[in-house]
Amino acid sequence: MDTADQLVSVGTFQVLKLPLGFIRVLEWLFAIFAFATCGGYSGQLQVSVDCMEKARSNLSIGIDFAYPFRLHQVSFEAPACEGIRTERVFLIGDYSSSAEFFVTIAVFAFLYSLMATIVYIFFQNKYRENNRGPLIDFIVTVVFSFMWLVSSSAWAKALSDVKMATDPDEVQLLISACKVQTNKCGTVYGPRWSGLNTSVVFGFLNFVLWAGNIWFVFKETGWHKGASRLAGGASEKQSGTFNQQPYNQGSFDQSGSYNTQGNLSQPSEYSQVGGPTSYSNQM
Repeated sequence: MDTADQLVSVGTFQVLKLPLGFIRVLEWLFAIFAFATCGGYSGQLQVSVDCMEKARSNLSIGIDFAYPFRLHQVSFEAPACEGIRTERVFLIGDYSSSAEFFVTIAVFAFLYSLMATIVYIFFQNKYRENNRGPLIDFIVTVVFSFMWLVSSSAWAKALSDVKMATDPDEVQLLISACKVQTNKCGTVYGPRWSGLNTSVVFGFLNFVLWAGNIWFVFKETGWHKGASRLAGGASEKQSGTFNQQPYNQGSFDQSGSYNTQGNLSQPSEYSQVGGPTSYSNQM
């Protein structure tokens, strides 16, 4: 308990209230749902083959398939309606690459989100110590956003093909006895797709979360902070150009002393060459 209390006291859980930490927690949870709904899926369908000779019929042929959906390896026994002979029928298609790619991205996204959340909480100072931590976080977030989009799109297309390949009507076309008009084939029940449909939804939701988190991670990098400082310096410089000394009109000094009011100041005593210098001289 003491160790747990120390970790709680050291951790900065306030970061989980910010978009950066809160979205990371959502990414962690949604990644779990994505790979759990896809990787843990198993489905079953049943078809019936009613031969003209009732003794050779099989009205409940079960076909099981599961992740990673290598359907070409899934087989079942069906009556041939000729004597007591049966035939082994294989489904068509291999969709393991798209399914495994989707689950792999989900697992790695889960691990990275968990690691990033731990770093945000317990190693926030080291994370902000230099630009390396936020820069790596930004690049990884961009890569995972792209990978979620690609994997979710590929898995959605593969799921559509899996539904087609396991459609009971399509499976009946693979059985030789169903091609004979005297025999009757039908569907008992088909597979349920709610789990796999949910996995596709969580895949695209993960893409939205990771793409939306790019901006909040970018704000932690030196690129954003450097751009903010440059913008702030430019605005301060622009405002400083208007905060100068007022323009002093009329400060124009010549030999005649022209002042701000435009009055021409002349010498107080005006002496004319050859003119009278005093009243006594005039007398």
